[in-house]
Amino acid sequence: MEIGQIIRNARKAKKLSLEQLANQVDSDTGNLSRLERGQQGTTPEKLKRIMEVLGITLAQVGQGMDSPQDSGMSNVQLALQPSRGSREYPLISWVIAGEWAESCDNFNPGDAETWLASVENAGTNGFWLEVRGDSMTSSGNPNFPEGSRILVMPEAELISGKYYVIKLESGESTFKQYMEDAGNKYLRPLNHNYRTIQIDGPFKVIGRVIDTKMTGL
Repeated sequence: MEIGQIIRNARKAKKLSLEQLANQVDSDTGNLSRLERGQQGTTPEKLKRIMEVLGITLAQVGQGMDSPQDSGMSNVQLALQPSRGSREYPLISWVIAGEWAESCDNFNPGDAETWLASVENAGTNGFWLEVRGDSMTSSGNPNFPEGSRILVMPEAELISGKYYVIKLESGESTFKQYMEDAGNKYLRPLNHNYRTIQIDGPFKVIGRVIDTKMTGL
């Protein structure tokens, strides 16, 4: 079986969209789509990350790959691993989330009344927040309507195009898409009724959003 088909089957088995997988492996939907269709290769490092997220490994058979960009990569066979178990993270308030940027010691997760499970690894200090307002509501995908929950991974690297909870110089904590363009930094809402914010002063990254849950369904 070709590597692209293996990835597609594993992704669908985990009920992940291309967008969701791309967010977790720091890629984009176009590259992943071409990889799944056998039209594009990837680096060994990126392939390893994709396999980790999907919970599978690829064991080489026969001769090794001549090039990390080999688009076929047909000399591999699928070795299934046990699915990752879910882990619970506390649902905390936005006030506490703002303090979290200063020191994780300001909050004891054991004090949380609500815990929500996720198969995503948000680290030792991961936590959930409830989305406020409709600035991240979209008619497309992704969509984060008011009341939905987002899983935040603290101390995450800033990557343009990904989604973050950020504490601004004003002290406000906000959830937006982080964008960089021509040396400038922006926070972009998904709702077109809200304006994109250019970050002019200092800011703190509270964490990157790696999972979401809808409520009221």
